[in-house]
Amino acid sequence: MDQAVSSPLPVRILIIDDDEVDFWIISDFIQDIPQQKFQIDWCPDYKKGSTALRQATHDIYFVDYYLGAKTGIDLLKEAMEHECKEPIILLTGQGNQKIDLEAMRSGAVDYLIKSQLSSEQLDRCIRYSLERAATLRESRASERKFRTIFERSKDAIFIAGNQLDFKNINSAATDLFGYQPDELLHLSLSELLVNRSEKEEILEKLNEQKEVVDHKIELLTKDKITKSCILSASLETDPTGNPYVQGIIHDISILKRVEEIKLQSEKMEAKGMAIRTLAHEIRNPLHNIILTLGYLKSETSTENQEFLNVIDRNSTRINDLINELMDSNQYYKMKLEIVPLQVVMREALEKAADQIQLSKVKLNFSYPPSDAQALLDKEKLKIAFLNIIVNAIEAMDENKGELTISISSQPTFHKVQIKDNGHGISPENTIKLFEPYFTTKPKGMGLGLATTHTILQSHKAEIEVTSFIEKGTTFTITFPAL
Repeated sequence: MDQAVSSPLPVRILIIDDDEVDFWIISDFIQDIPQQKFQIDWCPDYKKGSTALRQATHDIYFVDYYLGAKTGIDLLKEAMEHECKEPIILLTGQGNQKIDLEAMRSGAVDYLIKSQLSSEQLDRCIRYSLERAATLRESRASERKFRTIFERSKDAIFIAGNQLDFKNINSAATDLFGYQPDELLHLSLSELLVNRSEKEEILEKLNEQKEVVDHKIELLTKDKITKSCILSASLETDPTGNPYVQGIIHDISILKRVEEIKLQSEKMEAKGMAIRTLAHEIRNPLHNIILTLGYLKSETSTENQEFLNVIDRNSTRINDLINELMDSNQYYKMKLEIVPLQVVMREALEKAADQIQLSKVKLNFSYPPSDAQALLDKEKLKIAFLNIIVNAIEAMDENKGELTISISSQPTFHKVQIKDNGHGISPENTIKLFEPYFTTKPKGMGLGLATTHTILQSHKAEIEVTSFIEKGTTFTITFPAL
């Protein structure tokens, strides 16, 4: 059984002409075109023609130049304003170069003289117009696709002149450098380089190899923040033969910071391993001393018990110190993620809530509306904040304490301040505050703030302490911003 072959759809043509006789003449010429089917409709005036163009129900439009009070040029311009994508051909009674040029400038794909029309000419015109329209549609679709990639890319994409002066940039570039688009378009890539001499190296590679691949550079933002980036670019030529550079800039600042913090963490971990090994070696003979001490206590006369008690107390003290030291080593391994400092501080305050309530401390906590994001190990930083908060609470008198915590942000850093109105710390003790085993508390081990300092160092954070006797103490911690 033979399969039915579907016939091609007819080409839908609309003739916009206020002269019905001309419509029939043109229609007859079109219908005489061989091997092609047409659906030909007529629109007799400008207003209906304008509506039909906006509805876009036809594949091609023939528009007469004279349409009453208005012209076909006016209709062309109106169609372009409404982004008409179908081809429009202007018809006129006689040749006029001025009208021809104006028609082309207004968006017509062709210009035909009615007195010279024939089936052959209309066949060529229709085929050419439809092919050109199809090519333009494909070109626009491709342009939209690449424009979407250009605009939505998380990497900075740019087009520049052969001296790296920006000609076009995407929104990621403005986000990366902190400039408005019009500001960037008055700059060049070389003006953003931290090391200006790199410009010649980049241009030399482009001229000799026609491309630069994964070239590491440091760029300066509007706020004078240094960004570590990778540049990939190629030297191209436009249709007129003029050279230009297209490129992508990938920001690796966070990755670099992760590497730096990871290296710091590895150093700390190596230090911790050495401490654990030393603690283990101390604990073995200490264990023997404690066992022997227990035997001697049961066998020794009462008059010598006091000396054995001294040994017992100090052995216990050494063992407690070793346990504290071993516990503190868990803070050396870092698990980094991007976290708002507000979140970490809130969770630290939740853990301290009972102590704040029991001590009847007044708490003031302020922070910016936008997240103060930083690269953090959330759990370890929570311990660091909690250590400072607990120390602040213990330094204040019950029912008189006021704990003020604030978080503020600048383009390059975030600042955390923890302030109390306690008894304060003397200048000689302030400089020893973060030393291991230094404490002014009767039962303290002196490892809380030492651990805090280690955690903050691992985060590349800076800590400053200001204190006044009987007025209080302020811890100011500065974190690098992302």
